[in-house]
Parts: sequence; C-alpha cells; structure tokens
Amino acid sequence: MGSFLPSPVVWIHLLVLAVSVSCLSRSDLFDYGVQFGDQVLESGTDISQEITLDQSLYFFDGRFDTVYVNTNGFVSTAKPLAESEYLGNMPASFSIIAAFLGDLDTSDGIGKVYVRQDTSPDILQKIAEQISQAFPNEDEVEPTHAVIVTWEKVAPQGAPERGDGSIKQRNTFQLVLTSMEMSTYAILLYPKDDIQFFSTHIEGANEPVEAGFSKGGPYYRITTDDEDSIKDLTELTNSGRPGLWVYEIGSSAPDSSITPGQVVTPEEGVPEPSPPHQTRSQPIYSQTCSNNRQKCSHFADCRDYASGYCCHCKPGFYGNGKDCVADGKPQRMNGKVSGRLYVGNMTSPVEFANNDLHSYVVANDGRAYVAISSIPDSIGPSLQPLASLGGVIGWAFALEQPGYENGFSIIGGVFTRQAEVTFQPGGEKLTISQEFKGIDEHDHLVVTTQLEGQIPQVPPSATVEIDRYSEIYQYSSNLITSSSTREYTVSLPDGFVHTRSYLWRQSISFQGCPHNDAALSVPSSQQLSVDQVFVMYDATDQLIRYAMSNKIGGTPQQNPCFTGRHGCDTNAACRPGQGTQFTCECATGFTGDGRACYDVDECRETPGICGAHAICNNQPGTFRCECIEGYQFTSDGHTCIQVDHPIDHCQRGTHDCDVPERARCTYTVRSSYICTCLPGFSGDGRACQDIDECQTAHCHRDAICYNTQGSFTCQCRPGFHGDGFRCTSESEREKTRCERHREEALAATSGGHFFHPRPSVGQYVPTCDSYGAYEPTQCHAGTGQCWCVDRDGQEIPGSRTGPGSFEHGVDPPIVGPTPSPEVSPLAPGTNLLFAQSGKIEHIPLDGNNMRKEETKTLLHLPDRVVIAVAFDCEEKMVYWSDITQPSISRASMQGGQPTAIITTDIQSPEGIAIDHMSRNMYWTDSILNRIEVATLAGRHRRVLFDSDLTNPRAIVADPANGRLYWTDWNRDSPKIEMSNMDGTDRTILVREDLQLPNGLTFDPYSRQLCWADAGAHKVECIDQYTHLRRKVLDEIQYPFAIISYGRNLYYTDWRREAVVAVDRVAVKEVDEFLPQKRSRTYGITTSYPHCPQGENYCTRGNGGCSHLCLPRPGGFTCRCPDVGDGSCVESDRSF
Repeated sequence: MGSFLPSPVVWIHLLVLAVSVSCLSRSDLFDYGVQFGDQVLESGTDISQEITLDQSLYFFDGRFDTVYVNTNGFVSTAKPLAESEYLGNMPASFSIIAAFLGDLDTSDGIGKVYVRQDTSPDILQKIAEQISQAFPNEDEVEPTHAVIVTWEKVAPQGAPERGDGSIKQRNTFQLVLTSMEMSTYAILLYPKDDIQFFSTHIEGANEPVEAGFSKGGPYYRITTDDEDSIKDLTELTNSGRPGLWVYEIGSSAPDSSITPGQVVTPEEGVPEPSPPHQTRSQPIYSQTCSNNRQKCSHFADCRDYASGYCCHCKPGFYGNGKDCVADGKPQRMNGKVSGRLYVGNMTSPVEFANNDLHSYVVANDGRAYVAISSIPDSIGPSLQPLASLGGVIGWAFALEQPGYENGFSIIGGVFTRQAEVTFQPGGEKLTISQEFKGIDEHDHLVVTTQLEGQIPQVPPSATVEIDRYSEIYQYSSNLITSSSTREYTVSLPDGFVHTRSYLWRQSISFQGCPHNDAALSVPSSQQLSVDQVFVMYDATDQLIRYAMSNKIGGTPQQNPCFTGRHGCDTNAACRPGQGTQFTCECATGFTGDGRACYDVDECRETPGICGAHAICNNQPGTFRCECIEGYQFTSDGHTCIQVDHPIDHCQRGTHDCDVPERARCTYTVRSSYICTCLPGFSGDGRACQDIDECQTAHCHRDAICYNTQGSFTCQCRPGFHGDGFRCTSESEREKTRCERHREEALAATSGGHFFHPRPSVGQYVPTCDSYGAYEPTQCHAGTGQCWCVDRDGQEIPGSRTGPGSFEHGVDPPIVGPTPSPEVSPLAPGTNLLFAQSGKIEHIPLDGNNMRKEETKTLLHLPDRVVIAVAFDCEEKMVYWSDITQPSISRASMQGGQPTAIITTDIQSPEGIAIDHMSRNMYWTDSILNRIEVATLAGRHRRVLFDSDLTNPRAIVADPANGRLYWTDWNRDSPKIEMSNMDGTDRTILVREDLQLPNGLTFDPYSRQLCWADAGAHKVECIDQYTHLRRKVLDEIQYPFAIISYGRNLYYTDWRREAVVAVDRVAVKEVDEFLPQKRSRTYGITTSYPHCPQGENYCTRGNGGCSHLCLPRPGGFTCRCPDVGDGSCVESDRSF
C-alpha cells in the first residue's frame, strides 16, 4: 500500500496561505441540481452509475471513454468492485479518483449525488481560471469538456441518530474532471461549513476518509491516516484558495502521473512550487501502530512488527484484533436475505428481497439459532434442508476443543462466503453468496445473503430431519475452503420417508494480518462437528428456523467445557480443569459466580469513565461513550474536543450593524463580518444616516428634487416633459401623429392662422389625449356622428353611429392605454423591482438606462425565497410570492408592514399578474397545477384553470384588452397559452420550438408578447394578432423572469446572478447589473409613479358586479368565488 504524500515544506506553506484567504462556501461550488441538467444517482450506499463520456479523459497514462460515479465519494474508470475490496484497503485493484472516499450513504433521501457533462462557455471559463491560478506557468489553458460530480448532504453509512435530537452530520463536496486536447485536470472543492465528518465506520472501526488518485497500484494520496489532514482539505490549498485543489491527473504522454497545482499567494502572486513529482517516487509507508491504532478494536492491543502492525485481542477476549468479543458472551447476528429461486419444476422463479435474518449463538456451548422472516409458502418448506444457510455462524462461534480455534478467533467478522450446493439425485444447483461486514455499533455481526438457483421441492406438509455431520475446513493465506456430503430425510404425512443428500462446497475469503508469523500457527485443517440439527418452517408466521450445536477440533474431550454440558450462565466462559473439573467465569462486563451472571453498569460504578464532555451509555456487557453536543471525538476515538463551528452572525441576527433598511451585514470568514451602509446612506455600517441627494443636484435644472430615506425622486416642473433627469419644454416636444393631424385640420379651416382657430362646418378635427394619442372615440362636430378608431386614428369598420350617441346608449369600447405608437413614454420615477433570495431590490431607471449605483433594497424578507414580483401602480403596492411558507403578500411602497393576503390552499406560487384596472390579481401554482384569480385584497378566490396544466410558471395580463397569457414549462410539452381574463376562449399561442419558457412579458405599446426560454437559451417575441414571431437574442444562459419597458427588455439570470438589459430594437445586450451579494435572481417588474392612461369595463364601479368583475374583449363577466356566501350573482355582458 504505497502512497505519495506532499512534503512538510508544502504543508507549512499551505498553512500560512490558509490564514490569509477565506475558505470556500457552498456558493463557490459549480452550479448543480436537476435544474441545471444533472442526473441523480439512485439512493443508497455503494451505488454506481456508468457515464459514457462525450469526450475522452486521461488518467495517469491511460485514456478512457467511460467513468463510474459512486456514492462512496469517488469516480472510477472501471466498474467498481464490492466496497469491501477498497474501503480501508487502498490502493484498490482498479483506478479510483477519490474526492472523499468512505462508506457514505444517501438512502435516507436527504443526501444526493448529482452528475452532468457540461461544455457551456461560462463553466469552461470558470474552470480555466481555476487551473490558471493553480498552474500560472501554463500558457494555454483551454478546457473543452467537463464532468461535474456533486455529493450533497451525504451521511456516513450506519451513523446512528443521536438521542439528544442533534442533526446527523452531513458533507457536501464536488469533483470536476475537465479535459483539454491532450490532458485532463481534476478540481476538488470542499466548502468549509459543509464538511462535518471526517471518518466513516469500516471493518468495525472509524477510519479516516481518503482523498487521492489510484491507478490500481501507484497511489497519489492527498490525505494521511491522521484525521487532521482531512480537516485540512477545507483550510489548505494548492491553488491559492483554501478548500480548492487542482491536479493534472493524466495526459497523452507516456508514463504520465499526478502533478499538483502550485500555490499562489494573492498578496504576492508568486508561485510556491511543490517539490518535483519525481522526488517522491518512493512510496512512504506509515503502517505502524502510532498511525493505525484506531483500526484495532477497543478490546485489542496494537503491536508493531518489522513489516507493519497487527491487532491482538486482549486477555478475556477473542477475535482477529480488529473485531473482538468477550469470552463466553453470547453473540447476535443480523442481516438481510434476498433470492431468486426455482422450486422443483417451476417455470418461473420465486423472488424475495431484504428479508430479515436474525441469529443468536450461546458461545460457551456452541449452540446457534437462526431465523429468516417473510419466507412465502411457495419456497419455505423447500428451504428446510439448507440448515447450512445459517451454519456459518455456528462455525464462526463453535465451541473450541483444546488447540483449535473457531472461525471468529482466526478471521474476525469481515469476510465473504461463496457456497455451491448440488442436490442428489436431481442435480439441482444453488449458489449462496454472503458478505459479513463486521461488528456494528450494537455489537451485532452484520451479514447480507443472496440465493440464486434451483432447489428440490419439499411438500408443504412434510418434515425434514438432518443427520449429524462433520466437515473439514482447510486453511491457507486469506482463504478457507471446505466440502462435505450431507444427508437429510423428508417425511410425508402418509408415513413415506425419502432420503436425500447434497454435495456442499464453500470458500471463505478474508484479509488477515501478514506481519505476524504467529498467525500462521493455526492448523492447516480443522474439523467442524455439527449435531442436534433442528429445522422447521412456520407457515403461519412465514418463518424458517434452524438450530444446531457446533464444535471445532479433533475428537471431543470429556471435560464439560468441551462437550458443552457444564451449566455455566450463557454470559460466562467455561474454564477447564483437571479431568472433568471446570469453573464458570462471568464474561467481561458481567459479574456473578459464573452460574448466574449479571450485567455490570460501568456508567454508574465509574462515573468519569468516559472523560470530560462525554456521556456514558450502559449496554449488556459493555458501555459506550458519546460526546455531548458541541463536541466530537478526536482520531483516538476517546477524547472529546470542542467543535469549532464558525458563527454566521449576519444570518443569526447577532451582529451590531444598523437596521436592514439602512445597512448590510456581510459574512466574511470564520465568525467575522463587516457592516456597510446601503446606497443612499453614509456612515460606518453600524450607524448610517440618510444622504440628501437633492443637495448635489442629481435632477435636471427644470425638475424638482424630493429627498426620501435612502433615495430621492425627480419630477419635471409644470410645462416640462420627461423623467426628471431630462426635462423638455412642452413647446419643444415633437408632436405626435394625432397632434399633427389636429394642427393640420385646424390650419386648413383658418387659412393658416393659428390664433383661436375655429373649424368650418363639415370639417373633422381629431381629439387627442394628454399623451398626444388619438382618443379611442372620435366625433364629428358638424354631423354629430361618432366612431371608434385604432391607435393610428383609422376608423374601425362598423363602429360609426348616428348623430350624437352610440347605438342603444352603450358606452364606447375602451382601446387603451393608447399613447403614441412611435414613442413609449417613460414616466418619472420608474424603477425596476427584482427578487433576490430573501429580499426585493429596486434599480432606478434613467430613460432606458439603469442607475446601478443607486440600487437599494426595498424589502428585507429574511428566511424567505421570493419568486414572483408584481406592482400595482394605482395604490403603489408591491406584491410577491414566497415558496418557503407558500403565500402571496403585499406591502406599500410608501412604507408599512407587509401583509400576507393568500396563505391557504397554496403550495408553489410562481407567477403573479396584476389587473390594476379591475383591481384583481391572477397567479399560477406549479404544484397544484392551476391558475387562480382574486381581488387585490385576496378576497373572492376563484380557480380559472385546473386542467391541462403541468408546470405553470409566468403569467401576465393585458387589462385594457381583457387578455391573459401564461407559460407552462412541462418538459414533455412546453407551451404558451392565452385566454380572456374571465377564463373564456383559452387557446395555445406558442407550442413549437419551446423548451423551458420561464419568463413572460407583454408590451401594450407594441402589442408584443415576449418570453425567455432557459432551455433554448434565447428571448423571443410574438404578435398575438398576426402570430409573427421573431428572435430577439440567443445564447443567453439561464433566464428566469423578464419585463418590458421602453425599448428594452430586462431579464434575471440564475447563472449570471444578474439583471440583464436587452435592446430589442438593436437586438443586443446593452447592460448588466450584478448585485453586491451574489445569489440567484428571481422575479422582475417595473414600478411607475403613475398608471398608464386607460380603463376597461370593470374600472368603474366594479362593472356593477357583486364580487369578481373579469374583463374580456368587448365585455366583461361577473363571477362568484369558489367559496360563496349566497349573495353572489353571475352574469355576462357584451358590447
């Protein structure tokens, strides 16, 4: 077991570096999860998944097209063998890239293992930067492919839940394998706060995990057997960032090996080279007791030999030194049995899995009892002849004759057993595979059993008797074999008796200690004698039971200690004397006269036996020490030391920064943090004062500045037009089409004079609204006729009516908002609002530009995940959805406490649309798969759609025209749909060429519906009337939400953790805002100081409806909530 270890000089340099640079956190890992296209390994332990690579990788001097990802913290280039072949036995016989090699477990459903192949430019760029940092002398670092493996919240296998309610320790770490044209690199990432355990239970002892690279012979080991070296993975580095490790692990060159990165100090930027790899060509052995004592049993001594160390059980105990049990103490065995068996002439097999096996051995007389549960009637009777299924435990704990040793005394509790049974006279064959995993924390031997093959049928009512038999066990280095012929009789109810037999062959493989010559003193053969064999199948409880008496040695002696007829307590050892004399001696951990033994409560009799900061748990014959909360065992397994867990005071709220409305707390490293004032405030972060921006003349000279807490607003003076940062005189503003039309009409009737013009009779003069757009209803002053026009002033056919009024006295239809088609007016004080984790921030807009330096937090919502954001321009309210405690809430922009308005019957609200005209809101729920509507106060809830929805996400409204749009990112059939806002006329608008339509926005000025597709990585728009579709931008990363404003589209991006501005006219990205604290950005919307002009049929008096007024083109519908009070009246009105 040779291994290469970094020299002490390198470790000292790494330690110095670790002090000055912050360690990794989970946010520094590469993106992972199913939302990024990762596959998830099956839950369990020792689970492998084969990955066929899109590009070959090099490992040492080999080239591979396939790798295997394993739960136990490694990637291999060949299919892994059983974990007993490599856990605690490195280097393995196959190639391993070990990120955190140990006995790990994800079977509880909390831990997961993710893997994906990635060639995206941003990932490869990040990889290139990390390799360049570790290898600064490399000129061309151009990765072309990456395999990203993430072990998230994995637990150590078999770790018991603590009785004090503490959470089981879990680890999260990552391995990135990246290939270039002629070489491959490995990047290992260990987040400081997410590495919580450093050893796992292997072969009955806590073994430190391992990290390194093994070719199946040569082993470059990063860690040592010292547990502190595992902790150093998070605090040291070879790349300049503690917790980040980079290695070149192979290339096309002959005899390629492992090359570690060079440490770069950020202060100096000078590489500190590791010693040349060739100087460490000799393996460094540390196979001495000083480094491996913890591998021995607590009841064993460790002894050094010339070539290594061995473990030896202490007096009063027996075993192989790694597993030791007290003399005379009964032993239990637990396990699982699975099988696929053909019975008799059956054409289909009987299959069963994970059936419980329990066994009990009275060690001082060699009696063994075995029971297997949940055995169906179809095979139960036919399993009766196979008493040897549990007979191996009889051999392991057989009563020893003088000069002989049972199986456990020689090989301990970790071994594998393969047996083949050939039945006569039919020739049926059965194979038995058993893996014994050692003594667990409950002092039980653990075994898994697999049965495969065919067995003769035994009728259900028959009984089976097995004659006594003997069997010769042949012993050699790490292998034991035996064979025998065994006879049994089958007795039928009619008295007929069949005598049958089977040939039994078995081999037992184990790992002995090669350093102790005394271990070779075991006789080369020993005889196991088995008698008093009892078998029975209990059809009522579906149990099969076996019992037998076992002795190991030559001719049985007459002394009762060797015959088993001594009468000692089951918890006592029989000590032979002269002739037939003997004494009974209670096993260690028990007291009494040997005929009756009682458990010793070590915890009560020796209160300080476990030492400081530990509690003692008494168990039959022994006791167990456990560290109290906040402490953990050192590598010796006995001493409890305090756990140094850094405290994030920012997250806990135990910092002394100013209130969140004025300051930001930022966690740095260990338990440190810094306080900084938010934009718009000044101070040291612990006391922040508002900055009066109006004193520094941010606004236009023709605007008025209004200072607010942490911000300010600008508003043009009367007679000027603009957003307050740019103001233009009304007389200088370019006239709109309607204003030019009106001016020309007036000029034509006044002979070119513009002073108090009056139109002549018969001349039509258009009327324009305050924005200069055509009023939707135009009338002829001379004839008294009125008609409807579109936004270009063109008459809508069929809308002209007689003098003075519309037909039937109906109000004119609303077509709005209707500003100029050439200009999208930007109201002063417009902001972008976007969600980022537990807060909502706002970015002031200056025309189409983001004033990024003035960004500040609007709402702090700690411990929340805000998804959707919407704004009501009428009451200046911001609305948002939260998925941690599913709800929809709102808060006033002018101040006040947030109010939750939807809290029940809601699970995953992902999109919100506001109808400020009708005073309603609509939302999607991606778990309940439905779309609902309610008033803005959360009253009168009604489900609009609950069918043909799989993953509804974004939703937007066009209140002026009574239309509703939403996305459904169902991966099998993504789509964008639309309907009227009352739920009628539902139709699919877009279905083709969609993958993951996340964001959606509607621009009322251009009538364009635009969306961001995170699967197709592009932004597109469509005209709902002409269905003309165009691409705005492609090759984007992972957009989540999108909003239209002016000529720009603004979207949030998960991977860039940014707000991105896109000029849809120039068809290009024009700006990007990166929040100071990087995390995923979610919903985005705009806030206006004034609502766009216009109304719909529900604007005035709720349309006369008693509850919900829902608009649609050409009318509206009065609808009742799903839970009514009997006073609601439904009706439809069309115009």
